[in-house]
Amino acid sequence: MRNPLADKVVEIKPSGIRKFFDVVNEMKDAISLGVGEPDFDTPWHIRDEGIYSLEKGRTFYTSNAGLMELRKEICVYLDRKYGVSYNAAKETLITVGGSEAIDMALRAMVNPGDEVLIPQPSYVSYEPCAILAGATPVIINLKAENEFRLTAQELRDAITDKTKILILPFPNNPTGAIMEKKDLEAIAEVILEHDLLVISDEIYSELTYKDKHVTIASLPGMQERTILINGFSKAFAMTGWRLGYACGPENIIEQMTKIHQFAIMCAPTTSQYAAVEALRNGDEDVTMMCESYNQRRRYLMHAFKEMNLPCFEPFGAFYVFPCIKEFGMTSEEFATRFLEEEKVAVVPGTAFGDCGEGFLRISYAYSLENLKVAIGRLAEFVERLRAEQKK
Repeated sequence: MRNPLADKVVEIKPSGIRKFFDVVNEMKDAISLGVGEPDFDTPWHIRDEGIYSLEKGRTFYTSNAGLMELRKEICVYLDRKYGVSYNAAKETLITVGGSEAIDMALRAMVNPGDEVLIPQPSYVSYEPCAILAGATPVIINLKAENEFRLTAQELRDAITDKTKILILPFPNNPTGAIMEKKDLEAIAEVILEHDLLVISDEIYSELTYKDKHVTIASLPGMQERTILINGFSKAFAMTGWRLGYACGPENIIEQMTKIHQFAIMCAPTTSQYAAVEALRNGDEDVTMMCESYNQRRRYLMHAFKEMNLPCFEPFGAFYVFPCIKEFGMTSEEFATRFLEEEKVAVVPGTAFGDCGEGFLRISYAYSLENLKVAIGRLAEFVERLRAEQKK
């Protein structure tokens, strides 16, 4: 029989996040700090709007690009929050989560052989999506000493005559790193100099604990070469609603919509009506959740200091990325042993790129009570490892 599988798909490794998540689901009394999903329910008024849309029989397809009402609200929101202005009819597309937007942007923009720059550690989908689109992923290894920010020099050193796109994953999953305005201005100069395009994944934009999030699309000359991707999963605790969006130049959004038309048709109608309510009346919910995450973030930083575990202070998303190099184990070995001995699941840093070796991703999208129990177990585990090293 002929081989039924595509080589490039077979060669892609499964997500390193799911491995530990699947194990912990079968382990009694285990605590998972591995999945980046808010522990909050979707706020009631948002759920209620989704229910109301069903009661009113709004179960039809929307236009391929999404409800115009929602696209307009997204444009109002982006202008109000981040000072960028988009045309709702021509420069905005509603997607099935931010992940679909990443996939479509790459498929709409790259030709075989084009190089896509991917700073790592970063979200697990970027590299596989680039490969599936026919591009060549080029990894930029970010450094702890730079707080895992992308520097202009690192960007410049990675560019070749085949480079077409830079993926900009900030605030960052898994490190929690952010890019401030001065950081973005420095790399924008390089982007303009080399005529690059940018896919800016800003799904964690509302979860920023130092000043206000700045989008690279707001800088001079950048909006016309940037696809801004965002969504409702993280800020509004709407993971299961599967709703995201992309904004960008009309010619690119038009081609992304064409792909979306043939592959998806449209994003879930109920979710779109709920998202309108989220954008209009959800600011207080977002503030409340963000304050809770920040409290947990500060607790973790204090706990790491108490156990003398190195960790740079992250100011975005809901992850910390402590260093465990002192123990002489790989990230996978540490995470596996921690799970087996203490029944706590964390994710090895290598799930997000080879340069994540020696680090762990710990999510604080969990209750403070669960965090305290899990971190107490981590402190005991670290103390036991240090005692073993002294023998």
